[in-house]
Amino acid sequence: MALPALSLSLQFGDIKDAARHRAALPRHTVIRCIRHALDADAEITVRIVDADEGQALNRDFRKKDYATNVLTFDYATEPVVMADLVLCAPVVAKEAKELKKTLAAHYAHLLVHGTLHAQGWDHETSEADAEEMEAREIEILAGLGIKNPYR
Repeated sequence: MALPALSLSLQFGDIKDAARHRAALPRHTVIRCIRHALDADAEITVRIVDADEGQALNRDFRKKDYATNVLTFDYATEPVVMADLVLCAPVVAKEAKELKKTLAAHYAHLLVHGTLHAQGWDHETSEADAEEMEAREIEILAGLGIKNPYR
């Protein structure tokens, strides 16, 4: 079965340790993670930001005044998925260290997570939805050779 097509814009803001984050997110890996999570062709922008930009976006759009690991701005799901995924580099790095995961593996999980959100998946609506989304993430990540991120 062929994977959906993806038009990707990968952007890095002015972040500390940029080389480390760029190394964890080579373009081909970002494309692979997102395509495996897609059910339809897509146009997606992935932007890696610092804590200030991440906090401002979360505050302005979600009314939560802190930087979070990934924000998904979904614009359309048909006929093409259109979305922006914003990942906050210092939050992702801190979480990866706390979870004893590689930076690349944690980014992969968040790319899959954000891509599912872009297609309408939502873990905040009910416990059943959360369990279903988590199971889907685990399945996709296993296909990418990444261990269950929830263990």
